[in-house]
Amino acid sequence: MRHYLQFGRFGFQLHAAEQGRQALVMGILNVTPDSFSDPGKFRHLEFALSRAEQMILEGADIIDIGGESSRPGASPLPLREELQRVMPVLYALRDCGKPLSVDTYKPEVMREAILAGADMINDINGFRAPGAIEAVKDSDCALCIMHMQSVPQTMQDHPQYEDVVREVINFLRQRVNAMLAAGIDRERLCIDPGFGFGKTVEQNYALLRASRQLRNELGLPILAGLSRKSMIGAVTGRPVEQRLAGSIAGALAAVAQGAEIVRVHDVAETVDALKVWRMAH
Repeated sequence: MRHYLQFGRFGFQLHAAEQGRQALVMGILNVTPDSFSDPGKFRHLEFALSRAEQMILEGADIIDIGGESSRPGASPLPLREELQRVMPVLYALRDCGKPLSVDTYKPEVMREAILAGADMINDINGFRAPGAIEAVKDSDCALCIMHMQSVPQTMQDHPQYEDVVREVINFLRQRVNAMLAAGIDRERLCIDPGFGFGKTVEQNYALLRASRQLRNELGLPILAGLSRKSMIGAVTGRPVEQRLAGSIAGALAAVAQGAEIVRVHDVAETVDALKVWRMAH
C-alpha cells in the first residue's frame, strides 16, 4: 500500500515496509520541564535548537515539538505557557530544511503554530476540542489523529475495553470522517493508535500486532510512538533511561506491522536499525 501525505511545505510518498522503503523517523523535541523521558533537558531555547540540529544530523525526517507533557498523571498546561515554550522554537527552526510538527490539543496553539509555519499538527486528543477542526481545516499541514481513552491525568488508572483493536479503529474512523466532512483533504491525514494513552500493557501490544489491520481498514498512514514508554519497560524491566534497545525493537516491530512513521527519542540508533532491517527485507 502506498500513501501520499501532504505535509505543509513538504510532501511524502510513503510506502509500506514490504515495499522495501524505509519508514520516516520523527524526532521528539520536548520543551517541557516535566516530560517523562527527558524532563527539563531541552527547555531553554539554545538547548532545544542544539538538540534539533543534532537530530537532523542523525537522520531525522521530521521534528516534533511538544510544549506540554502528556505523561500519565500530567496536569493541563495554561495556554499562555504552552505558547511561550513552543513558539520561539518553532520560529527558530522553520528554515531548518525539515518538516516541523507541533504536538498540541489546543486550537489556539494550532492556529498560532500554523501561522508560524508548522507542517503538521499532532493531536493526542484526535481534534475533539471545540474549534480544533476549524483551526486546522484551511491550512495545508498534515494532521495526526491519535486515540486516547480519558485524559492524561487519569488515562492509566483503569483502562477498559471489550475489544481494544475494534474500539480504537471505530474511534479513529469517526474522527477521520469528521475531518473529511469538514472538507479536509484525505491526503493530509494520518493516524496514531495511541500507545500508552489509556491502555494496559496487553492492550498496547494487541494494538501493535494489529497495526496492519488499522492501516488497511482505515486506508491511512500510521504514526507509531512507542519510544521509552511503559510498555517497553514492562517487558524489559528497564527504567526509562535504559530502554534504548527495547525502543528500537518496538520501532522495528511497528514498521514490520505497517507503520510508515515512527516517533522516537533516539534518532541515530533508530535510523541505523531501520537501514539494516530494510536491507534484510
